[in-house]
Amino acid sequence: MTKKLNAKIEYDLICVGGGIMSATLALISKILQPKLKVLIVERLNNVAQESSAAWNNAGTGHSALCELNYCPQGKDGHVSINKAIEICKQFEVSKQFWSFLVNEGLIENPEDFIKNVPHHSWVTGKENSDYLEARYKAFKKHYLFDTIEFTRDVEKMKSWFPLIASDRSVNEDMAASRISRGTEVNYGNLTQQLFQILETKFNTPVHCNIEVQDVDPSLDIDWTVELKDLETKTIHQIESKHVFIGAGGASLLLLQKVEIEEKEGYGGFPVSGEWLVCKNEAIINQHNAKVYSKAGPNDPPMSTPHLDTRYINGKRELLFGPFAGFSPKFLKEGSYLDLVKSIKFDNLSPMLGAFWHNLPLTRYLVEQVSMSHDDRMDELRKFYKNAKREDWELLVAGQRVQIIKKDDFEGGKLQFGTEVVSSKDGSITCLLGASPGASTAVHVMMTVIEKAFPEILNSEKGKQLLKVMIPMWKSELTQELFETQLKKSKIALKL
Repeated sequence: MTKKLNAKIEYDLICVGGGIMSATLALISKILQPKLKVLIVERLNNVAQESSAAWNNAGTGHSALCELNYCPQGKDGHVSINKAIEICKQFEVSKQFWSFLVNEGLIENPEDFIKNVPHHSWVTGKENSDYLEARYKAFKKHYLFDTIEFTRDVEKMKSWFPLIASDRSVNEDMAASRISRGTEVNYGNLTQQLFQILETKFNTPVHCNIEVQDVDPSLDIDWTVELKDLETKTIHQIESKHVFIGAGGASLLLLQKVEIEEKEGYGGFPVSGEWLVCKNEAIINQHNAKVYSKAGPNDPPMSTPHLDTRYINGKRELLFGPFAGFSPKFLKEGSYLDLVKSIKFDNLSPMLGAFWHNLPLTRYLVEQVSMSHDDRMDELRKFYKNAKREDWELLVAGQRVQIIKKDDFEGGKLQFGTEVVSSKDGSITCLLGASPGASTAVHVMMTVIEKAFPEILNSEKGKQLLKVMIPMWKSELTQELFETQLKKSKIALKL
């Protein structure tokens, strides 16, 4: 990743950012069309240092197996699982691509980045328990989730997650569900492996310490990208047919410099995350689960508390959170002026509207920022009653920028999730937003390729390769196809 930048080439694609999105887009593009000239640039001195870094995200293979915010309940009691179905399918698409890389010998040890950790949902109180049972019944009817288990029995819960279920009264109203095929993913390790494949097999290294200063329309080719070498201070003007902006929270600031009308009205609201991390090996070894609960009635989806087994740098870890913090930075390594710089005439109204209609979020963030270590421990003890202060320490996680966009009714709307903003001709695309992010990277980047390189996808070679790489992509999903591919992924990824 130290190869000298060639500024004289006219590129087919420039990827901005050294995270999992750029890695996925570049690798799929090169597999489909090896002759594509691809340039990848990263502002920091290495890849996967921001949102893709293992400590900066939840590490959950977000497949809707345990995340309750994907299954809203209507006033009539009906639980909708439509969004859960879509999220689950998207994660399976990611697993299929990773499996393809393993089967092709491009990834040798998938256990370095993915492991089987059962996914659980756990709630307290009669109303929440009734909801979880209704969700279980809806899930049980669909083949994507029909291996789900449900219980209100505390003894059963002790076998699933003993730390949480111990010292609970049999009279305490609780409920839990479990799907055993859940996964824990080290997205930082995966990102590094994807970039290693690009460098060694496709002669496409990442150029680090390179900052994108501007993106302008070009007379000769679609775009001219102005790059600054942060070590030599050299400025390069590089031309490319396509540009992908996948720079995490900083994507919005760069998008605002691009002369396309599709960028109008977008704003961003930065939120930082924090985890309580267990330091006691004896406690870490008692928990082998991801256990998600329900956010408070007025709390945002990102506040969903969970107690998670993690595998980071070859070591088993135990994390609880997330706790929210606030910083005007759009990246951990960003500037305190990021939020101010992002406010423009075209997004001022949406940002004010989003603020006014999300006052509970503001209150929530103020409460979170003002929490002491003892306050956080009290939240943890709602999960793990016997948690001791000295066994846990606070770790600051990644910085996220939630999307704010125009809304006809509210002026501006705060949107959770990810969104691809694209020029009409697909020559420039930008990824905004956060979770479920990395889990659905393959799905999201395939939508980018659809916009940028439809001729590759529609070629006979492209169609044939895609059937092997991602069998579920654009295929009519049936139970037989899902179960066949699930089994193949399980074998390839050693799950």
